[in-house]
Amino acid sequence: MNLYPYANWVLMCFMLISLMQCDKPMDLPLADPDNGGLFLPGNFAALVVVDSIGRTRHIAVNDNGDIYAKLSYNDAMDGANGTVGLRDIDHDGRADSVVYFGDYIDEGGSAVGVTIRNGYLYTSLVRKVLRNRLTMGELVPTSKTEVVLTDVDENVVKNWHTTKPLAFDNKGYMYVPFGSPSDACQDIHKYGPVGIPGGKGLDPCPELEDHAGIWRFEEGKIGLTQRDGYRFATGIRSVVGMQWNPADESLYAVGNGIDNFNTIFPDIYTLWQAAVLPAETLMKVTEGTDYGWPYAYYDHIQQKNVLQPGYGGDGVKVGRANQYADPAIGFPGHWAPMDVLFYQGSQFPERYKHGAFVAFHGSTDRSPYPQAGYIVCFVPFENGVSAGHWEVFADGFTGVDTVVNTSDAVYRPMGLATGPDGSLYISESNQGKIWRVMYQGDPDDFGEVQLAAMDMRKSRSYIKTPDPEKDNLMRGDQLKGGILYNTYCASCHQRNGKGDNNLFPPLADSEWVIGDEDRLIDVVLNGLQGIIEVNGKSYNGLMPHNKHLDDHSIASILTYIRSHFGNDAMPVDEPAVSRIRAGSK
Repeated sequence: MNLYPYANWVLMCFMLISLMQCDKPMDLPLADPDNGGLFLPGNFAALVVVDSIGRTRHIAVNDNGDIYAKLSYNDAMDGANGTVGLRDIDHDGRADSVVYFGDYIDEGGSAVGVTIRNGYLYTSLVRKVLRNRLTMGELVPTSKTEVVLTDVDENVVKNWHTTKPLAFDNKGYMYVPFGSPSDACQDIHKYGPVGIPGGKGLDPCPELEDHAGIWRFEEGKIGLTQRDGYRFATGIRSVVGMQWNPADESLYAVGNGIDNFNTIFPDIYTLWQAAVLPAETLMKVTEGTDYGWPYAYYDHIQQKNVLQPGYGGDGVKVGRANQYADPAIGFPGHWAPMDVLFYQGSQFPERYKHGAFVAFHGSTDRSPYPQAGYIVCFVPFENGVSAGHWEVFADGFTGVDTVVNTSDAVYRPMGLATGPDGSLYISESNQGKIWRVMYQGDPDDFGEVQLAAMDMRKSRSYIKTPDPEKDNLMRGDQLKGGILYNTYCASCHQRNGKGDNNLFPPLADSEWVIGDEDRLIDVVLNGLQGIIEVNGKSYNGLMPHNKHLDDHSIASILTYIRSHFGNDAMPVDEPAVSRIRAGSK
């Protein structure tokens, strides 16, 4: 029996009764005494709208205040109903009605989220973009689901850079990114997505034909494939968040830079350089823009594009990198920007109407230095151009002073949305908490005094630039297995072996680790792609091969993980690795 229509009717009645009981707009709700654990600039306050709804990606807020959230992996409802509708019936700012719905199945864990446009709820999956017509009063859409776009690349679910956030302009177009399947355009068929140490990039890079760019489509059409679109911009490795800025009528996107610099180019980049480079970027994307991937990357320390080592670079050389566009601003490496929002509400002080909010999911691969990011920042704009610096706007998500492992962070900021009253909503992906941020002072009184306290938070270990020596968490003697684990494995599985609760699974109490020895050796030696299940959760991260390590090194790593993180399994010896390696040839 379908109860959605009845539930929607009841909710509509509650709304009508509530509206009849008041003849003026409701005041802002009371904030939580501790602002839901967040640190915010002076006179800003926050409350928790909902908690623990499931691993939440992006969010959208309708004109009536209803919130929609997209879950990762549909893990709240055993593989289906991966969208959540939230409604505040009694106007206290908190969700009273929480409904899971969605007649689709995700094929990967990085499904981005939801977008509301012209009365439609758009849902972005890894391979598809769907939409449903929203009807006034309904929380859960009862309209037929239409397939707007299908990515026909059968390999798309093997890489997490193919998420498809949406942006719409004011000219009748829809924009969709198609990410790159590799880090630096090495031969993925021969070496896998990460490549091999010192490997050269393909030139010209064949991925640029159908990937690493943003495509433009006519808005309103359904049944589209990539061939129906137009390559609007190129040279952009991975985009998870985009927005059209009506102030300058331009598309903006946040990009994730190349990973694994020390792994791919160990002779050029130290572990410290690999931790802080390359820059994550906020890009103004105009028609025909080329941001240079894979031939170049932006170095926020040098504040310029430099040549990528796979194409002859050495970390300093510019070469042909000077022909590519500079971003609006560069952020520290691996902070993982997930969403961008140009504030268009009327509640916040005037300065926040001239710039962009950016949500950082936080790093996974900064080991042996502290993981970093995990904040929402604000980038001021002056005369329509980035002022060249960023400010801490919302902090407190980590719950700890130093994030040694990604899993140490209690919350990881993900999505941003503006409500009809101008409140800013923030989602996070670990547990599924959503905050509502409000301004409760006189907007004309906001200034440098309120910003000063937030600027002091830049000294925190997950925000500041790490000191190469003092902040190195690997100091001290360690056995070879531990050293190699922290060098090659901790960036994904984390130093405590608990994974990142998103793409990379835990090693603690994992059947993959303490179970069949031959299977474990094969995974570490030859890599692994595709969805796997560990401790009841699905993961779709990429495990690169480690054929470049000798048999003793791999045996040392496996012995280490089978005897740490609470595991108690037999050690692995060199002959076992040699046997698996020989059988793989």
